[in-house]
Amino acid sequence: MRIAESELIINDDGSAFHIHLKPEELADIVILVGDPGRVDMVAGFLTDIEFRHQSREFVSTTGKYNGKRITVLSTGIGTDNIDIVMTELDALANVDFTTREPKKEHRTLTILRIGTCGAVQADIPLGSAIFSHYSVGCDGLMNWYANRDEVSNLEMEEAFKKHTHWNENLPSPYFVKASEKLIKKFEECSVKGMTISASGFYGPQGRVVRQGLAMPDMLKDFESFRFGDYRITNFEME
Repeated sequence: MRIAESELIINDDGSAFHIHLKPEELADIVILVGDPGRVDMVAGFLTDIEFRHQSREFVSTTGKYNGKRITVLSTGIGTDNIDIVMTELDALANVDFTTREPKKEHRTLTILRIGTCGAVQADIPLGSAIFSHYSVGCDGLMNWYANRDEVSNLEMEEAFKKHTHWNENLPSPYFVKASEKLIKKFEECSVKGMTISASGFYGPQGRVVRQGLAMPDMLKDFESFRFGDYRITNFEME
């Protein structure tokens, strides 16, 4: 089925609308960073740099590390930008930009996000590397898409809502597990993480400046939540 111009916008140069990458420029391995300045930092480890694009907060480059082709891309702040980046990366990989039809052969990308975060547990030292085995979406983004229940751990979700006395005015949280392949690669060099993806830096992460919180005991409840051997470890916004 052809995807309409109103649904998938392709620039005149054949690149995806926001991130300005062309299909042939995208590697199978993608490293996402939040801060655009970190793209050049990561690219410093690469050889055979092919290009450097920038459109607003979306900076991208593709090169090689130990012979493996890697794309580095910044997302800026927030899950709204993650929606843009992930959708356009998938389109670049799995939609024919000439015919606007999904490709018959599905292409899988390995995507790893690197960024800073705030720890929830007092026993996690500053500067620790946390690998998110689960992402806890408190932002509501996934709820806009069909089949969200198929990717969320519903048992964990219900236990979390019950434990935290979840405010019904807030988006329903969802629990999505990371790639088992990536978990095995990083489990020996990182803290086992369950990461809250918040929709903001202040109230959504329990900070109070002048306005009070809808869930005053949120941080205490997040810290004390347990599901098997999982616990909430950190906050971030992507």
